[in-house]
Amino acid sequence: MVDAARPDDVVEFSIDANTSAPPGHWSTYPITVARRIARDFGGELRGADVAFASDIPMAAGLSSSSALVVATFLALAHVNSLTLEPMERLAGYLGAVENGSTFGDFAGDSGVGTFGGSEDHVAILCARPNALVQYSFCPVRFEREVPLPRDHALVIASSGVVAEKIGAVREQYNELSRSTQQIAERWRAISGRNDATLGDLVVSAPDAFERTMRALDVPLRDRFTQFVLETTELIPAAGDALAAGDLVRLGQIVDRSHDAAERLLRNQIPETMWLVRDARARGAVAASAFGAGFGGSVWALVPANRAESFRETWAEEYARHFPRPAAASMFFTTRAGSPATRL
Repeated sequence: MVDAARPDDVVEFSIDANTSAPPGHWSTYPITVARRIARDFGGELRGADVAFASDIPMAAGLSSSSALVVATFLALAHVNSLTLEPMERLAGYLGAVENGSTFGDFAGDSGVGTFGGSEDHVAILCARPNALVQYSFCPVRFEREVPLPRDHALVIASSGVVAEKIGAVREQYNELSRSTQQIAERWRAISGRNDATLGDLVVSAPDAFERTMRALDVPLRDRFTQFVLETTELIPAAGDALAAGDLVRLGQIVDRSHDAAERLLRNQIPETMWLVRDARARGAVAASAFGAGFGGSVWALVPANRAESFRETWAEEYARHFPRPAAASMFFTTRAGSPATRL
């Protein structure tokens, strides 16, 4: 039985390989996990009574869906003594559970209907307190840990515009994901190679980027340009700037990253674009939208001694410019925290 911490919203289901999930309901996530556990681990599996509660808004780009997947697996794995180690491997597996893909010897399933990766799951399971942790993906590989400045805090603005990935936004989100597969397919066709991911493609030959760009139409060129810019230049540069304590440089790099999301991914909305610009104008060291886009949230890195006043004025000005979504918005201050923990 899964309880969403409301007595009127209770769902019961079996841990069974053929259990179906109701479309458009939050229970799709825990049911998908239970079905995949039954298929991948088998045997006599015990159920559990699980109550879910959260103090963050749902469908806000804050990884609530992935958190639901991770929490369900951790609870059912605990009562059934299931293990999948190390944590990086478990994170990759749970990303595959959510998107329905094959993982190693575990065959794919229908997932929850979104074609995302495992980045959120890695953040939830492999985070380190007060640090930026950098990973590469497909497969998940640890690259480095960079301390965050202790005299700064993160202010999060949930815009109040939901990006519900089991609702109408799902197709837009999936189209961005499908475009990466289309680019890889074009490359395989023109090169005769069998590179599985865009990351493999980029490093496969000195002229791989140029040859691939010539084979793409404009939308796919934009998507490929954003991917290469983000993964080969901006992410390494941001880590370097943070490690060097160069927060001015960090802000400039993050500005470029968010600009690429606006221009090339085209997954931003007026509310998130305004929040980023206003945060920077108010003195945030860096600010960017995050999550799947088409709604969601923005983070801002600000000096800790004025984080609360920044949060208050940021929220007030947002409400003045966007009164309707502001009614459902949430602004809060936090720091980089610890990974998922069993209490």
